[in-house]
Amino acid sequence: MDFSQLARDIVIWGQELGFAELGIADTELSADEARLGAWLMDYMARHRGRRARPSEVVPGTIRVITARLDYLPRRAKDPDDVLSDSRKAYISRYALGRDYHKVMRQRLQQLADRIGNAIRSSADNSVGSSARTWRYRAFTDSAPVLEVALAAKAGLGWRGKHTLLLTRDAGSFFFLGEIYTDLPLPVTAAVSAHCGTCRACLDICPTGA
Repeated sequence: MDFSQLARDIVIWGQELGFAELGIADTELSADEARLGAWLMDYMARHRGRRARPSEVVPGTIRVITARLDYLPRRAKDPDDVLSDSRKAYISRYALGRDYHKVMRQRLQQLADRIGNAIRSSADNSVGSSARTWRYRAFTDSAPVLEVALAAKAGLGWRGKHTLLLTRDAGSFFFLGEIYTDLPLPVTAAVSAHCGTCRACLDICPTGA
């Protein structure tokens, strides 16, 4: 099977499902595991090691498909104007729609189904070859996953000073989801950070991020 072509198809299929961007990362997270220990909350410590070792979460994992789903409406009011009105309560943008866990999980599963169909179709069209089985599992805030680190490795953005993933076109107004897989897909290149001396995300955060 042509895994380079499959990787390109995965991006196209993901965009058709409404994802703004997709990338593919390897599972080398040793540097992030060291940083994790510096801030890990007590309730998260039970899965500390597994967070940085995807193959311990899903045996056989060698690649992670990461997906970004934006949630800030294009015609949304300016956040500064909304937050400056002391007469109103604030509800986070992401909480105004459907439960994002369900939305992301459904779309990730649809993407996984298309990948599975492509694998079976490739085997059917190859003389003398049998269908390749593939192992995968989709996640969206549902397991010990270092989603920001994986998304950064996959080129979806860079870690901002507020510790969230940042992109030029969507800021941090998006959800991340992952598909752990044993497919030897080519990885996508990481992007450079662009924060420089900017600290806007820290200054606007009520708790200093």
